[in-house]
Formats: sequence, C-alpha cells, structure tokens
Amino acid sequence: MALPSGPVTTSSEAEAALFDLVDVYDRAYETAAAELSLSPAQACVLGRLDARRGMGALAEELGCDASNITQIVMRLEALGLVTREPDPRDRRARLVARTPRGDEIYQRFTAAFTFARSAVGRLSPQEQDQLTALLRKALG
Repeated sequence: MALPSGPVTTSSEAEAALFDLVDVYDRAYETAAAELSLSPAQACVLGRLDARRGMGALAEELGCDASNITQIVMRLEALGLVTREPDPRDRRARLVARTPRGDEIYQRFTAAFTFARSAVGRLSPQEQDQLTALLRKALG
C-alpha cells in the first residue's frame, strides 16, 4: 500500500479531517493485521476471497500489478491460508480461495479491526445517514 511519506498540506478543514480519518484508518488496519502476523496487503487479499477468485481479477480490483498479487498469494499459501488451483475454464490461469484456516484468520482480523464500526457507532442513526450520503457524493 502506498502511503504518503510525510505531512500533506490541506486546503480546508474538511480535507484535513479526511486525511486524519484515512491516516487513523490505515494505522488501525495495519495494527489489526500485525496482531495476526499479516501484512496489510495480505489481510486485504484475504478479505477479497469470500469466493474463489482469479488472480488477474484480484490484481485488477486492487489496482496493482499481477506480480504483486502473485507474491502476496504465495505468502498466504505458504501460511496455509489460501489455495491456488487451475481455472477449469483457462488452465493457464489460477483461482485462489481461502482455506478453513484462512477463513478463521480473516474472521479474527475482522473482529480485531474495529475502527470503522467504532467510529460510525459514535454517530446517531441520522448522522450515519448524513455521513453515508456525503461520502457517496464525495466519491462521485
């Protein structure tokens, strides 16, 4: 994951708050992953494997090079958290799936990564609706 290497100059309080949110979110994500001896990238890939997925599709979805996904998946496979198998529709391609151990580790990660739930939980239902609408609008 590419993170800014230093402070970012902001043009508004809203932009500053957004940068603060992203920074705290990233640190909480990294901490939750580290508690399970995972890198943030490994936790991210595990989270995308609710069903068998092609490695190319993972790379495209995460906006990274296929060789990066290959390295992450190889490490996860060595840990016994995922399996790779030939795609029956294209023997050159590989499908990736979580193992039962991978499911367990990802459930533990989900339980450990509480930042978003806690942050949203501090808002009233009306504030949550407002935040949702504003974030969707900001995201286009």
